[in-house]
Amino acid sequence: MLACAFVAAAVSLRAQDESELAGVLQRAAAYVEMFGNQLSRIVAEERYVQSWTRPSVLPGVRGNVVNRRELASDLMLLRPSPVSGWLQYRDVFAVDAMPVRDRAERLTALFAVPSASTEQQVARIQAESARLNLGDIDRTFNTPLFALQFLEKAHQSRFTFTHARDRRATAPVTDGSAAFRVSTEIWMVSFEEVQRPTIIHTSDDRDVPSRGRFWLDPQSGQVLMSEFTVRERNRQGTVTVSYQSEPYLGLLVPIEMRERYVDSKAKSEIEAIATYGKFRQVDSTSEPAAPR
Repeated sequence: MLACAFVAAAVSLRAQDESELAGVLQRAAAYVEMFGNQLSRIVAEERYVQSWTRPSVLPGVRGNVVNRRELASDLMLLRPSPVSGWLQYRDVFAVDAMPVRDRAERLTALFAVPSASTEQQVARIQAESARLNLGDIDRTFNTPLFALQFLEKAHQSRFTFTHARDRRATAPVTDGSAAFRVSTEIWMVSFEEVQRPTIIHTSDDRDVPSRGRFWLDPQSGQVLMSEFTVRERNRQGTVTVSYQSEPYLGLLVPIEMRERYVDSKAKSEIEAIATYGKFRQVDSTSEPAAPR
């Protein structure tokens, strides 16, 4: 009888936890929808430092070669059509402190051809955002809000979610950065993509499932941090983002993004840190408004 009681108690606790998790995920979905609606046509200035390390290929030269690139960009959230997902457009205006001449032209060009199909516009935005990435690993998901779509109501069924109760496993960044610290009241929710086709896929349409963690306020559904990892053959990438309050917008906005990509076959590694500030509004007929 005692064993039966323990089993019944365990089942009851598991059901309670699943019910609580379902409520948190429901609030998170509502928060992400509200977040996207309020952040649409908001531009942030991004400072993005990338480094690429790989073995030297020069004859007689041993050791690694390290390349570094710093991008300064306007990063904008937009939705090409009411039925399409949110996209983030990285408009680079300086590379290693050297200005890009057509800064204003690219941003306004997003709205210059209203007859273009959603697919064409999405492809153009993704190609522009990725064109200056450093390294030999193609990627279009290195934008700070990418992981939030995993919490959208339409996408949650693609994943399994688990409430991780181990308070020792908190921040994903362990170098002491204050941007990646959270309180013990925050829920850490692990996720794994199980539905196919996956949200991320290779250029030749191979599925690349995502897995990772969210740090959520269980009462409001707010996202404090996100972390996701993708692995494809000999390559793996991890993107971690921290959110903090932005008084001008009244929202939690991304303030720092960290990335790490490893190619075990090529013995190469890409690391990057992006920081965000100077949030301001933009409309479809003008350049970004001055920061407030």
